[in-house]
Amino acid sequence: MSEKVFDRETLLDLTVNFIPLGILIFFIGAFALFAPWGVDPLVTGLQFAIVGVTAVLLVILTYYAGKAISSAENEMDVDHE
Repeated sequence: MSEKVFDRETLLDLTVNFIPLGILIFFIGAFALFAPWGVDPLVTGLQFAIVGVTAVLLVILTYYAGKAISSAENEMDVDHE
């Protein structure tokens, strides 16, 4: 059997990044469904670019933070044995 990438404790540590990610995804959906400032291609494109790039960077940061937390926990377990 393969080992999980992140265990339960690591996922709990990463929830601080999941909440802002959910907010960013909500705003992407809200801006896609409703155009509160009209439809100007430049403004709309810039708006989606800012929110989308922020969401993608947060996903990347969350993944590497999870790997760092997981490896630190594994090193701590090895040191105690």
